[in-house]
Amino acid sequence: MSDKDVAKLYGSNVFNLKLMQQRLPKETYKSIKKTIDTGATLPPQVADVIASAMKDWALEKGATHYSHWFQPLTGATAEKHDSFISPNGNGSIIMEFSGAQLVQGEPDASSFPSGGLRTTFEARGYTAWDCTSPAFLKKDGVGNVTLCIPTAFCSYTGEALDKKTPVLRSMEAVSKQALRVLRALGNTTSERVFSTVGPEQEYFLIDKKYYDQRLDLITSGRTLFGANAPKGQEMEDQYFGAIRDRVSAFMQDLDVELWRMGVAAKTKHNEVAPAQFEMASVFSTTNIASDHNQLVMETMQKMALRHGLVCLLHEKPFDGVNGSGKHNNWSLATNDGQNLLEPGNTPHDNEQFLVFLSAVITAIDRHADKLRASAANPGNDLRLGANEAPPAIISIFMGTQLTEILDCISKGKKYTSQGQSFLSIGADSLPKLPKDNTDRNRTSPFAFTGNKFEFRMMPSSASISGANVVLNTIAAEAFDEIATRLEKVSKKDINKEAASIIKEAYKKHGRVIFNGNNYSDEWVKEAKKRGLANIKNTPLALPYMNTPEAIKLFGKYKVLSREELGSRYEIYLEHYCKTINIEAQAAITMVKRQYIPAAIRITSELADTIAKLKAASGKASVQKDLLKRVSDLLESATVKLAELESATKKAQKATDLESQAKIYRDKVKTTAESLRADIDAIEDIAPARLWPVPTYSQMLFQS
Repeated sequence: MSDKDVAKLYGSNVFNLKLMQQRLPKETYKSIKKTIDTGATLPPQVADVIASAMKDWALEKGATHYSHWFQPLTGATAEKHDSFISPNGNGSIIMEFSGAQLVQGEPDASSFPSGGLRTTFEARGYTAWDCTSPAFLKKDGVGNVTLCIPTAFCSYTGEALDKKTPVLRSMEAVSKQALRVLRALGNTTSERVFSTVGPEQEYFLIDKKYYDQRLDLITSGRTLFGANAPKGQEMEDQYFGAIRDRVSAFMQDLDVELWRMGVAAKTKHNEVAPAQFEMASVFSTTNIASDHNQLVMETMQKMALRHGLVCLLHEKPFDGVNGSGKHNNWSLATNDGQNLLEPGNTPHDNEQFLVFLSAVITAIDRHADKLRASAANPGNDLRLGANEAPPAIISIFMGTQLTEILDCISKGKKYTSQGQSFLSIGADSLPKLPKDNTDRNRTSPFAFTGNKFEFRMMPSSASISGANVVLNTIAAEAFDEIATRLEKVSKKDINKEAASIIKEAYKKHGRVIFNGNNYSDEWVKEAKKRGLANIKNTPLALPYMNTPEAIKLFGKYKVLSREELGSRYEIYLEHYCKTINIEAQAAITMVKRQYIPAAIRITSELADTIAKLKAASGKASVQKDLLKRVSDLLESATVKLAELESATKKAQKATDLESQAKIYRDKVKTTAESLRADIDAIEDIAPARLWPVPTYSQMLFQS
């Protein structure tokens, strides 16, 4: 595919600003552009003109239906398809699409999780067009084309029932407060501040024929049983290795499909674990990045099936090898092109950068518990702190130079710049490389990486919306406080006050900065000394988003109300319980119907062999030892199976969610893990022909 082909292909299925400018009357285009840039209200008559142009374009591209595409609190996307046809009364039809149909839809709100915001008999919900995220066309595997209109989803009484609405609210909050800081520092040109995100998505690919034989993968997205393969990732030969042809074909088709929908898929490579991969897209505003990441996950799964593969987005689909995360690269940019987290060549002289940096440090230290909660789900509990992902302790990697600058400011000392340095590689034929201000720290949950912060704790299967809502809101609060201080002093004292703000932020909140190895046991001990929380699992993390402090914070900046926070707490805790329950039920079914029968067949064959050997030679000690070992493991597994069934029934009968979650975490989950150990031990000595499911060796190395 040539560069020209890609350029022509990119965005070809997106009703973007370029297309609007071509197809809309000049005044209509100005109106929609103003709405996108400033948040101004879009007049109904303008919506009618846009809807007509959008319909004509979609019909030309083969679309027959349109859908308000939204993101309910399931974490997935939702869409209801309506055709453009409208009978005209004489036996024929016309194709219609009005501004009212573009701007507002009405899907059923009762069948989505609402955490008590909606009851079953209160079914009405509304979708509202988010014109800042372009409409696009989706084509399915059989050729159907649908016009998808990104929308927010709310209840009849106005509460947010989705992931998008809080993102848009948080973007407004951070823009408003960041602009106040810029104005106080003398910036009079910027009119809006955007939070931007560039997400990286990790995933696994396995052959569909293996997936179809694993009930655990089908129902829970991860293997609940499985002995380790002889080889894992210890040879470190998978990471950035040559991409196999079958996977490369999938990746190429994925790129093409995403490019058509305007998703700037840029980087792709093999990840650390066998059968694991990563793709990253170019930065965009947070709401568009959130939309695009949902499209990425959905398209990955669809495209994999077309190649006879299954894409696993679970955080820990295989035990014994690295799981998958999602790196959330977050920054702040003005509408006139400034990156507010760009330090420049002399960051110690960059007052604006240091003020914004201090605000982020303050926000992260003050609200680490909420950021941790935004990354909590059952799959992530299997990764965090397991020497493959950051620990459940929030800290910031700042790098040596920036840390030294902040330290000097806090002590009233002058920082002396060392100037630009270069790396000499030691071969005359190789160029000297300019050295960055900081190295990268892959163990840090929140690392400064040059002109952005990389939040590395995100679960691979989750929407990026939750974490960015938290980041935007806690940053808005810090900017609010800084702006209030700066606005109270005269212009001649601004620099002095800014220096005081930077100094105080480092002294009060510098404890959250850690540039070392976050995987080490020493850091866990050091973090405890510093008073940094180690919130190890989801039931412990989720309540931090529903405290009086959280309610006050998110309410103040009109991002989430008390009721909306409460509903999310209930939904996410219920999701945790349902997930562990599904895993337990799948484990029980597999042990009863597959593993115990397999173990009985093994013992039966061994008993027959022993009898024959005794009759022939009187010797069968090896076979007897094997029979005893399998029998002991089978007996132990049978006992643990009964314990798992009992614990699961007890959890199901719990009268409140908090109690239920604790039983699932402390009893059901631990009993299931103990049961797995017995089954995996049987697999280790079982004949391959008698084992009822595909093994790790097959799934990871034969896909």
